[in-house]
Amino acid sequence: MELCITSSTKILNLNPINRTEVLFSVSPKNSALQFKNQIYFNSDKLSSSSRQFHFHLQQTQIHRSPFRVSASASSSVALGPEKDRLPADIEVTETEEPNSRVRLSVVVPPAVCEDCYKRVINELTKQAKIPGFRPGKKVPESIILSYAGKQNVQKATVESILKRTLPHAVSSVTGRALRDSVRIVTKFSEMEKNFSSLNSLSYDILVDVAPEVKWNPENGYKNLKIVVEIDSDIHAQRTAEQELTRRHKSLGSLKIVTDRGLQIGDVAVLDISATTIAEDESNVQKIPDAESRGFHFDTEDGDKVLPGFLDSIIGIQRGETRSFPLAFPESWRQEHLRGVQAQFTVECKELFYRDLPTLDDSLADKLLPGCTTLEQVKETLLQKCREVEQTAKEQATDNAILDQLRKMVEIDIPQSLFEEQGRQLYGAQLLQIQENMKLNEQQLATLSSPKAVKEYLESQRENITSVIKQNLAVGDIFKRENLQFSTEDLTKEVENSVAEFKQQKQEYDEDRVREQVQDILEGAKVLEWLREHAEIQYITR
Repeated sequence: MELCITSSTKILNLNPINRTEVLFSVSPKNSALQFKNQIYFNSDKLSSSSRQFHFHLQQTQIHRSPFRVSASASSSVALGPEKDRLPADIEVTETEEPNSRVRLSVVVPPAVCEDCYKRVINELTKQAKIPGFRPGKKVPESIILSYAGKQNVQKATVESILKRTLPHAVSSVTGRALRDSVRIVTKFSEMEKNFSSLNSLSYDILVDVAPEVKWNPENGYKNLKIVVEIDSDIHAQRTAEQELTRRHKSLGSLKIVTDRGLQIGDVAVLDISATTIAEDESNVQKIPDAESRGFHFDTEDGDKVLPGFLDSIIGIQRGETRSFPLAFPESWRQEHLRGVQAQFTVECKELFYRDLPTLDDSLADKLLPGCTTLEQVKETLLQKCREVEQTAKEQATDNAILDQLRKMVEIDIPQSLFEEQGRQLYGAQLLQIQENMKLNEQQLATLSSPKAVKEYLESQRENITSVIKQNLAVGDIFKRENLQFSTEDLTKEVENSVAEFKQQKQEYDEDRVREQVQDILEGAKVLEWLREHAEIQYITR
């Protein structure tokens, strides 16, 4: 079996890949986000190990970073894939700057400038139709300059110089440069003004390079000690029992209680309000988060509400109102309510009891289609809940590992990488909003404006930075530990994904599919390696 090892510098993708992923770019006209939907691949077709990794990580794509130059608008130069041979060597001085950025100061010698100038003149001679001269015949330089305009010739020459020298200038950062991060920062007008075919031409380039991952302590990822908190709600046995009870309830009917108060097992329709408790009545405030009208309260779910709430309303009758004090516990999910002393007022609007059928084998198929006995229903539900419990446990483990890795690395993150990751996170968020709310064009334009994007990047700086750190840390481990996955697995996963797209007649980019599948397989290998080498303790919260 052939092994696939990637050694080129890149930014590893640790994120789940949705079948519909948001792509967007900055429009040259107004710098607003431009959206389109493009299908990549179906993650459901991945093998169990890689799919597990895919579902565990809740982030959005960071692109790989193959070297590709995009000149600034002020000096728009298209670069060919190969370097043109120059009559003399250019001089390039490399200076490191903050945020993993490199400044390349380029000096183009007179010999190169003169050669580019002659090329422009020769090309103009071939193309120009000047009265008195047959096409292709030599035309005096002075006439060409007069015909084309000296300024236009200088502009064309500077563009030729940039086109021919840029590949040479950036060759020192090939393999390190991040995609679309190379910019000529010297103004084109300044280069044009200072140009002379007899003198040298200077210009500066800024390029973001793949950042170095520094571990603290060095190789600390090899001896991880992880404490994983497991939610008690995912306990398989208890969850299976609760699911059986829920299904049993769905087969019953609600009937109105007329001759008694609330009992365990009943369902009450309540109007609830609450205020803070204070000695000075002027300081009493309503608690909006605790208010509810027409709240359907199932007494068998009493452990899911505020401690003491159920006990305080037991016996309440239809039309009755009760008022009682309760304190929000320090572990309450809403931080601003933790420890708050509150006075609750509850009015019982309706009161029902459940009329349930006898729970026996006769209900098996209704409880779970295909089952013939109650015991079979219980075993099947328990098995499914165990699978959910295991998946949740693995996800919690991976999240804890990734969080630990993030804290152990120091990375000078390039601005271009930060903005790219942030825009992708924001784009995914906008797509979700669009799906849920069906925004019109004006609303979408507002949300995708440069101002909105900038505000998002600033407000989510910490989160975006964490995503990048996790991704780069995992990529560094894959490289350091020389981890491998089989080419056969990669090919199989790509083929499965492509087949799915074809079946559903959806567009896809096969190169992009392969790139993302590879990232997922790499990430899965790293997490698998880390789980094997880490000391992991599980606690229930």
